[in-house]
Amino acid sequence: MLSAPAQRSVQHEDENALQPKAIEPYFARHLERDVYVTLLQKQDPPTPDPLLKAALVRRAMTDVTRIMRIREDKPALQNLLQKGSIGDELWNSLLAAEKELEAEIMEVAAEANTFVDGWGQVIFATASEVLANEKARGVFEHLPLARQKFEDTYAPKRRKIAAPPATPAAPATPAPVKTPLTPSTTTNGLAPPPSAGAESVVSSDGEAPSPKGSPASPRTPSKSGKKHKKRK
Repeated sequence: MLSAPAQRSVQHEDENALQPKAIEPYFARHLERDVYVTLLQKQDPPTPDPLLKAALVRRAMTDVTRIMRIREDKPALQNLLQKGSIGDELWNSLLAAEKELEAEIMEVAAEANTFVDGWGQVIFATASEVLANEKARGVFEHLPLARQKFEDTYAPKRRKIAAPPATPAAPATPAPVKTPLTPSTTTNGLAPPPSAGAESVVSSDGEAPSPKGSPASPRTPSKSGKKHKKRK
């Protein structure tokens, strides 16, 4: 059997196990809200309105960043929760932060309307524009540093890898000019060969020339020969 102190210790541990665990905050402490509340409560001397307005805009800027963070994280955490990759503690912490942020937005809008009527409807749009301008200015200010880092990293490599010199292109040779040939009646200073029609001219004997390749026909005796025989 356990002693009385041991029994009380076990009973205390059981009670702690039955109590719900405290939900850890999803976001860190809202410092901009604390600054605004501190400035608002200052009475001797009171904080001027321009400073309070600037502090309220800074508070709204932090709220805008948290809104964007919840919009990005909630679908991913819900998917992981369905798969069993995360526990219920993280999901409950996100839901608690979402409810707290809704109350914070309503409070900021009400505070803005105390300065200018209707400012609560546009203060978060103004905060979003200021965030975008600060982000662009930060990129522009870090551009020389990023350029110097790039040069320090890649400039030695570019010096080692030098580009080969470009070879000059060979000059284009002009194409030879072709002169047209003038027609001439003679070839190599000689007269052109006789045409085929000259072969058809009757010879001096009164006989037509025989065509090439055909046997020559025997010559018939002329009448003048017969007359000479009669005279004898």
